[in-house]
Amino acid sequence: MALTLALASGATVVSLAFAGATFERWLRRRRRHELAWSVALLLFALGSLSLWAGAAIGWDGLTFRLFYLFGAIVNVPFLALGTVYLLAGRRRGDRWAVAVAVGCAFAAGVLAVAPLEGTIRADELPRGSEVFGVLPRVLAAVASGAGATVVLAGAVWSAARLLGGGRRADGDPRREGAGRLAAGNLLIALGTILLSTSGLLNSILGEMDAFAVTLTLGITVLFAGFLVTTVPGRPTA
Repeated sequence: MALTLALASGATVVSLAFAGATFERWLRRRRRHELAWSVALLLFALGSLSLWAGAAIGWDGLTFRLFYLFGAIVNVPFLALGTVYLLAGRRRGDRWAVAVAVGCAFAAGVLAVAPLEGTIRADELPRGSEVFGVLPRVLAAVASGAGATVVLAGAVWSAARLLGGGRRADGDPRREGAGRLAAGNLLIALGTILLSTSGLLNSILGEMDAFAVTLTLGITVLFAGFLVTTVPGRPTA
């Protein structure tokens, strides 16, 4: 329990700090992928805070609904939206931004009224399959699965783009820019994978500790990817 509280607190602080830094970059450059990533990091912070609250004061219907919404449904779609803006441009990104916003608002409404079908123990992080019916669990699976697929596909596409530019001369700014984009998206993909692997640590650390560890590691790697993709390129002659 002490490990969960410490890591959940750390993940919350790290997420808020990273969200503030990414938002500050958006204020200076007005690049919409940075705004989408700022929102994603803020949602991760709310998910981490919900985990801390559940560990500190005990799990109940409210804390688990908040944790499930922010930690399992709405965060990864905004990560994916940042990838769409970065790789597909503003016009397509704006279309998907409407879809993501509407989908997340719908999910919030569903989570607010979904009946609890099981008993929630104050000292144990519940499982969605034990507490919620079909619709909330489907929303979580679709949101996290589709969002992660977009992020991973973006990383693969960036790497393919870099390989496609392999014939350019060393030092060509276009090749360096493609390499930076590929490296950044690979880090974002790795962070997304880390955030999805809490189940692998359950047998070692327990449910809450596993989520806390993967949240902290995943968010840190994500932010590193955000920084790499937005480092200014070398000016051309």
